[in-house]
Amino acid sequence: MGVLTLMLTGCHTPSKPGAFAPRRGDEIVAAGQFFHTGARVVLWMDPGGYDAYRVERRFSNFDDSSWETSKTAVKDLTTPNRYGLRKSSVLTSNDVERVRGGGWDLPLLQQVVDQFVIHYDAAGTSRQCFKILHDLRDLSVHFLLDLDGTIYQTLDLKERAWHATSSNTRSVGIEIAHIGAFSVRREPALKEWYQADERGGVKFTVPSRFGPTGVRTPNFVARPARAEAVRGVVQGSELVQYDFTPEQYKSLAKLTATLCKVFPKIECDYPRDADGKLILKKLPDEQLARYQGVLGHFHIQLNKVDPGPAFQWDHVVAAARALLRGPPPARPRWSDRTTQAR
Repeated sequence: MGVLTLMLTGCHTPSKPGAFAPRRGDEIVAAGQFFHTGARVVLWMDPGGYDAYRVERRFSNFDDSSWETSKTAVKDLTTPNRYGLRKSSVLTSNDVERVRGGGWDLPLLQQVVDQFVIHYDAAGTSRQCFKILHDLRDLSVHFLLDLDGTIYQTLDLKERAWHATSSNTRSVGIEIAHIGAFSVRREPALKEWYQADERGGVKFTVPSRFGPTGVRTPNFVARPARAEAVRGVVQGSELVQYDFTPEQYKSLAKLTATLCKVFPKIECDYPRDADGKLILKKLPDEQLARYQGVLGHFHIQLNKVDPGPAFQWDHVVAAARALLRGPPPARPRWSDRTTQAR
């Protein structure tokens, strides 16, 4: 009887009602399923998370935050929902009816999502970015990447976030905390955000007028991965920009690898020209329609230059590909090699 019961119920011991199911704190959510990244992730449902499902303004006075008050107080807020349905051409009418209430399954979502769009937020911190997107501009994005490498997910990836116009339906988007790239004539404005530090390098400092930074790592000092400002041409304009932090690059590589694994249509690469070099302007509409992979906001819209000339595309892609390949086989210990020789 015991063997028969085991065969019928399988090998898994049933969980007791009310049993705690712990998370590691590195998971992202796609179609209601959790996927590990290896980086610190704060979900919209976690304490201190940024919840793009809420209709009220997150950072206004609570008594004035309701949608009824907000739509009058902020002219750019036109709808209580800052996201929508991924109504793709690959979905049948029956698919749309099924998913419109939230009933996505992962295989169906994998048919739709084939781009990962990288932005800088031009806000400086993820806290300020969410305030601007959610409270002021009626926009959204799936991920925020803060100065210390903390990733915030604001929506399940089944949702169509509003961050990249024509690519919204097919893409996942991330806003990296960064003040942005400036035209050369505006380079002096960078001095408000970047100052020399005690190491002889440069550190990023958020001006006090913006209030709390929201950075989760106590006493974190944000230093660009390269101490010197980077000059380059994006979208035909000469720009100057400080680099992102090493912590941001590390987390972004892990997230990129995870997304390329979860969504097989996202190729772990960026748009290249015939010589294999990064394309530094908007992709022609026909090419963008065909493109599947990682790309910048400037590849989608003529009026955008993010993530800017300092962004290290090769570093992110190489690190993500290494994670996808996994660690190299462990070298045998001396005793193992001795045994093999025999």
